[in-house]
Amino acid sequence: MIEGFHHVAVICSDYARSRAFYTDTLGLEVIAETWRAERQSWKLDLAIPGGGQLELFSFPEPPSRPTRPEARGLRHLAFSVGDVTAAKARLEAGGVAVEPIRTDALTGKRFTFFADPDGLPLELYEA
Repeated sequence: MIEGFHHVAVICSDYARSRAFYTDTLGLEVIAETWRAERQSWKLDLAIPGGGQLELFSFPEPPSRPTRPEARGLRHLAFSVGDVTAAKARLEAGGVAVEPIRTDALTGKRFTFFADPDGLPLELYEA
């Protein structure tokens, strides 16, 4: 039935700040950017290298996330990287706070967490 992964949708509180974070800081490529006047909302389609997309939405006064990260629903979004140490250093050089690198006890792979401008937990997972 399922043939692959298509996208993840994220609602932000400050569109310009989140757009800059996902494009400039994380380096995701813009596929399309649409202003939806009837909703007073931006929709930004971003390409995830290797397939899939991230959809960034803005809405007037969206409610905040209840807790981090154990609220019901999406726990976090993980991005695959070749070198977690280098990716962590690049984020920190851009002013992003990144947790210490840990090792997944089940896979032996290294990973770390950081947050987007709205506090959405994001993970770097070493491929």
